[in-house]
Amino acid sequence: MLPWSGSEGKPCYLLTDGDGPLSRIADVVEATHLDMAEDLLDHAAAPLADARATPEQLRFMLHRVREAVTEVHRVAESRGMRLR
Repeated sequence: MLPWSGSEGKPCYLLTDGDGPLSRIADVVEATHLDMAEDLLDHAAAPLADARATPEQLRFMLHRVREAVTEVHRVAESRGMRLR
């Protein structure tokens, strides 16, 4: 399973031995998703600790965290499928 979805939000699959150019791109995308999620976790700590954070700021952060969790979940699901 690739670390992105198709036009209808459905998973994309690649039939390969894991050594082709698209597989390498998928590996880079996976690593990028994981790095971005880690950065977002660091960034999210500040508004959560700030009692003056506005509902709009918190909602924005929650949307970004949801996106990151969705991407990381897709990476985890894809890697789990490879382990089977």
